[in-house]
Amino acid sequence: MSFLIRVQLPDTPGTLGAVATALGTVGADILSVDVVERSGGLAIDDLVVEIPSGRLPDALITAAESVDGVEVDAVRPYAGVLDTHRELELVEEIAAKPASGLEILAEGVPRIIRAGWAVVVEYSEPGALRLASSSAAPETPITDLPWLPLERATILDAEEAWVPETWKELGTELAATPLGKPGKALLVARPGGPNFRAAEVARLAHFAGIVAVVLDS
Repeated sequence: MSFLIRVQLPDTPGTLGAVATALGTVGADILSVDVVERSGGLAIDDLVVEIPSGRLPDALITAAESVDGVEVDAVRPYAGVLDTHRELELVEEIAAKPASGLEILAEGVPRIIRAGWAVVVEYSEPGALRLASSSAAPETPITDLPWLPLERATILDAEEAWVPETWKELGTELAATPLGKPGKALLVARPGGPNFRAAEVARLAHFAGIVAVVLDS
């Protein structure tokens, strides 16, 4: 099975290598690594690892945290490898099929920022409209979105009243960014975490801005 493990570690030479060695002792094979954020002498890295059948993911936490100064933020199942350089390919795909651009965006963006699902919503007086959804997005109605219109990309409080109870039960982390104009937004979710980092939200905003120009939204 493959898992996405997010680790916080000292931003010093050799630390990531020590983590890789420690994970290797429990049979984990690292498939890819992505640096999410660096600041204050610390780094946040996402690692996709594969472990033998029957091995519990708790072993990943124990192994990684055996390295001095390393903390595991989250571990969750993950299908495939990190697809962190697909932004341009996705923009090209949207530009080639603008009529289906929102659907292509909703389906593709979770693979870029390692989210579980995404939806495109638009503000309206009766209630928010869902314009497009990824295949994994829940069918729960989300017409009450008090944060719309949205002026800038932000991490949303997943405990607020508008969040469906089923999302809360799954520990869903949420972030959103305007899509061309405040009344239209891209909402992304990570059931079970990890939390969205400021650098990830900035990346999401930048990408949404490019797509909005392509779609003339």
